[in-house]
Amino acid sequence: MNIHDLEAFVAVVETGSIVAASAQINLTQPGITRRIQNLEDSLGTILLDRQSKPLKPTAAGREAYEHGRRVLRSLDDLKAGVSPGGAVRGEFRLGIMPYLSEAALAVPLDRLRSRFPELTLRIVSGWSLHLMEQVARSGLDAVAVCLADGVNPPDDLVAENIGSHSVLLVASPSLGVPKAAKLEELSRFAFVMNETGCGFRAYIRHRFESARLPFQVAVEALSADLRLSLVARGLGIGIVTPAALAGSPWRHQVDVIDSVDFQPKVNAWVLHRPPAGRLAQPIATFTEALLEGLNGPAPFLS
Repeated sequence: MNIHDLEAFVAVVETGSIVAASAQINLTQPGITRRIQNLEDSLGTILLDRQSKPLKPTAAGREAYEHGRRVLRSLDDLKAGVSPGGAVRGEFRLGIMPYLSEAALAVPLDRLRSRFPELTLRIVSGWSLHLMEQVARSGLDAVAVCLADGVNPPDDLVAENIGSHSVLLVASPSLGVPKAAKLEELSRFAFVMNETGCGFRAYIRHRFESARLPFQVAVEALSADLRLSLVARGLGIGIVTPAALAGSPWRHQVDVIDSVDFQPKVNAWVLHRPPAGRLAQPIATFTEALLEGLNGPAPFLS
């Protein structure tokens, strides 16, 4: 069995295509195909379902992928362990959800670059559920996500809770939302939310629907400042952290709604697959710095 064949197969599984894997490991597409065929010949089984798009591993392929990722990570750990000065090298593939980007892309990344100058950082952004899927199948090394209070990460991931954060319901006085509204009263108004795909939005929808109440979204907007400005103009109810509201130019144009039976919270988490290996120290450094960064102004939630 050839390590290069294994690298090509892992790249295809993680990217979902020959084209993307070719770009990732800087090899021609025919070269990727040959290496996967070599690996299949050496193992005596088909590893990829070539009829699926994106490409997906067969049952045997999933098993080979899990073992293959561990083998490649062990090789990276070996290289790091015998490198001069024990420097951590290679890639650190980090996923960050949008709401944590401001806190995560300042102090944490600067500290990683300072402490691990030979480590190449690859940063992607996405919703929490998608990032958890990526780290679960080793497409990412670690992720920083937010989950609604009471929602826990998958058991097969190493998870560190870095804090619970309360959020506020806000609305323009012109909208007519009672300042002490129950969930049923809130259901009569539309919300200004982030786009579909946000896990926190799904949590809110579930909370309303489980009470057999309608959940309406008046406006979808990606920009946090735009969402709060739309709330201030009376287009719907918004959800915001206390720190974000305090620092917003729209804070004097909205009221905080004190709902007695709907007080949502979110928990921030850093997740990775075990074992962390050579990335144990970078992950710990990132987690520590992110915790410090979250003490600053928090972002506007969906």
